[in-house]
Amino acid sequence: METLSWAMHKYLFHGPLWFIHKTHHQQRHGFFELNDVFSFGFGILALWLIWIGHENLNYKFWIGAGISIYGVIYFIFHDWFIHNRFKAFKSENKYLKGIRRAHKIHHKSIEKEDSEEFGLLVASKKYFK
Repeated sequence: METLSWAMHKYLFHGPLWFIHKTHHQQRHGFFELNDVFSFGFGILALWLIWIGHENLNYKFWIGAGISIYGVIYFIFHDWFIHNRFKAFKSENKYLKGIRRAHKIHHKSIEKEDSEEFGLLVASKKYFK
């Protein structure tokens, strides 16, 4: 999921879907932003795949389950830990601090181009020093 998420973020969200994703790179006014439509869309897709694959637990079920698990991880890491959409939790963990640093670098640019570090769970080694 991380590889697919990275590619979608770089080539779709910072590409043709920038008109939606740019709200995530701007100052948020209120709890929600237009970019949250992606989370709702992925949630609906995951539930649909789980539903159509649940009777025989075929690949559709497992793809939906993978999207769901990644969504929970995304919520905890990205919305809660990095962006503090809920009461922030702090950590001195080297890995978590590196991920937070990489994401801050990603948000340094408010433009479609010139961003780096498109992953959620994986980042360049330089952020973990």
